[in-house]
Amino acid sequence: MTPEVTAFFDDATNTISFIVKDPDSTACAIIDSVLDFDYSSGRTDTRSADQVIAYVQDNGLKVEWLLESHVHADHLSAAPYIQEKVGGKIGIGENITMVQDTFGKVFNEGTEFQRDGSQFDQLFTEGDSLMIGQMRADVLHTPGHTPACLTYVIGDAAFVGDTLFMPDFGTARCDFPGGSSETLFASIQKILALPDETRIFVGHDYKAPGRDEFAWETTVAEQKARNIHVGEGKDKGTFIEMRDARDATLAMPKLIIPSLQVNMRAGQMPEPDDQGDVFLKVPVNKI
Repeated sequence: MTPEVTAFFDDATNTISFIVKDPDSTACAIIDSVLDFDYSSGRTDTRSADQVIAYVQDNGLKVEWLLESHVHADHLSAAPYIQEKVGGKIGIGENITMVQDTFGKVFNEGTEFQRDGSQFDQLFTEGDSLMIGQMRADVLHTPGHTPACLTYVIGDAAFVGDTLFMPDFGTARCDFPGGSSETLFASIQKILALPDETRIFVGHDYKAPGRDEFAWETTVAEQKARNIHVGEGKDKGTFIEMRDARDATLAMPKLIIPSLQVNMRAGQMPEPDDQGDVFLKVPVNKI
């Protein structure tokens, strides 16, 4: 099965959202949607999500799933907004509960914040499958970047989130709470064990030096041969040493504070106060 894949690139966060369509029906899934957010003003905007919604409506598609590859730290999810407009069930990995427990404490959310993943419609674990029309999607648990990272293998395509980038850019950082370079290496090997011809769709692209265009599609064979961090059979020890040293030099994503608070709630904002106003917290010296 070869799903039809349409990509939407968000310039502000370098995120790629995907519509994955069953070639034999109008059924589709949306992976890693984006809610626009201007941190300096605290204002949200739906223009990116509206582009996805317009494509769905213009092409008469039926949204069955709104899939998250993980709890993103660099953009807010638009899944609830899209769900309200065109439907679909929101799914993520079952280890979302670990992320909720960790960041529920960081943001001092209190006992009213549920840490059982109940904000999502479906929690997936290794080996689970779901249907998009007549097309089966298989779930791989691929942690390391975060504990809840998943790869969705749909026909001849694998949607890897942040686990792998394009071969000339490498792999995901592992220095967020619950991350592990050793775990990430094992997860990447699981992806690279897929058939060589498997198409890999990455969740971000930062246009590596020397490349003129943004890109988001590669293959397992290309990753094994050319990925600058894990290609050409690089061993685990070399990868861990490189990844840990590189991560120590990286700044936090500029939207990490709002993103984590919203995305651990399945894209919902925190509960409003008595006047109906919504607030996000900024923990000091906690992340």
